[in-house]
Amino acid sequence: MTYMRNLALFFLLFTCCGLLRAQGNLKALVGGTLIDGYGSAPIQNSVILIEGERIKAVGTVGTLEVPEGADVISTEGMSVLPGLWDMHVHTMINGHADYAYWDKTYPPLLKDVIMPASAHQLLMAGVTSARDLGGPLDESLAVRDAINKGELPGATLYVSGPFIQHAPYPGTEVFRWGVNGAEDGRRKIRRLAEAGVDFIKLVDQDQMTMEELRAVVEEAHKNGLKVVAHGHRPEEIRRGLEVGVDCFEHTGLSSAPRYPEDVMEMIRERTAQMNLGPLFWCPTVEGLYNYEYVRDNPEKLDNDSWHLGLPDSVIADIRQSIEHPDRLPYFQLTPSRRPTLKTKIRQLLDAGVVLLVGTDSGIPMKFHSQSTWNELDVWVNEFGIDPMYAIRAATYWPALWTGVADEVGTITPGKYADIIAVDGDVLRYISLLQDVDLVIKRGRQYK
Repeated sequence: MTYMRNLALFFLLFTCCGLLRAQGNLKALVGGTLIDGYGSAPIQNSVILIEGERIKAVGTVGTLEVPEGADVISTEGMSVLPGLWDMHVHTMINGHADYAYWDKTYPPLLKDVIMPASAHQLLMAGVTSARDLGGPLDESLAVRDAINKGELPGATLYVSGPFIQHAPYPGTEVFRWGVNGAEDGRRKIRRLAEAGVDFIKLVDQDQMTMEELRAVVEEAHKNGLKVVAHGHRPEEIRRGLEVGVDCFEHTGLSSAPRYPEDVMEMIRERTAQMNLGPLFWCPTVEGLYNYEYVRDNPEKLDNDSWHLGLPDSVIADIRQSIEHPDRLPYFQLTPSRRPTLKTKIRQLLDAGVVLLVGTDSGIPMKFHSQSTWNELDVWVNEFGIDPMYAIRAATYWPALWTGVADEVGTITPGKYADIIAVDGDVLRYISLLQDVDLVIKRGRQYK
């Protein structure tokens, strides 16, 4: 009898301890205005329950009770939204102005210093997921996997590994792979697929033969990989549309005032094919649009958010490279390109293209800690894009394109708790995103 009582007491204590552990693992975000990512009206006085890594329930103060013992985080007066995505980052670079020097000097630091620092900076800026387009294969996979295992703090990365192109630029062969014939293209795509990349990054496709280009895209699709392609030149767009690439990058066409009509007709024909789904485009305008302002107001470069995770020697090296913003060769044509950006964005929107927020973050003077909110600010305040459209282009649509919309991208019960919050009304003042107050990724609070 004593044995049975002791056994019952043991099970009671075991159950109570389990309940206490469960309660200690429960968070409640209470009182904020919820923008859930679906595009409908924001939810006032919201309540979001997070258990472990995932969202348990979503409601309001009047409809969803906060369990006793939950860790309550007040979001009163705040906009609460899904963690942002940046669909075009380069974690292997961090604002340095001399690519040739960087590519020669810093490969030994990429895996353990540079790329982890970039991913951490993204996360602290409210970017919980990012598409990393172009980098050395082993390092890209190692950093991605370490973040996924919880060994490094950082945005969840989806990586392409090396650029695929006709021929690598001298000195970049580690992260740019050339294609010499259709079978060579297929072989390189199979190698990337077997290594475990998340998609393929294609550039300079107008310099390939059509047989090479078609082989690369067909082999990628055969292996379940989408293809991201540059849209810098009209023929890159024409060929990309012909072979069925899955997303175009940049507004492109240098200082040409608009896309040619034959290109626009091809785009309109593609967006009309509902059976193929949306045509996605990541215009990456912020770096070009804001260059002249940063050039003339360089004190913005003193913001030390981009120092996070970088040794003093690297910080000093980056600073030295951008000491004279007006002299950077990278941006000398930008004053001619800037006026064309709004026109090209409007052409794409009018043609039915779905835009994705991406920044080219890492290019000269464009830091992972600052680029994403600046892109959103330009879209909304300079180009007149609806702020809800812009937020969905940085939350819902990227998750859908990446194939992980059942896990992230919206604030929905059952999905990972990737959630950010800012003090104030982000739909009225999109620039509030420059200072994200709360960052939660997979249930863990980082900020």
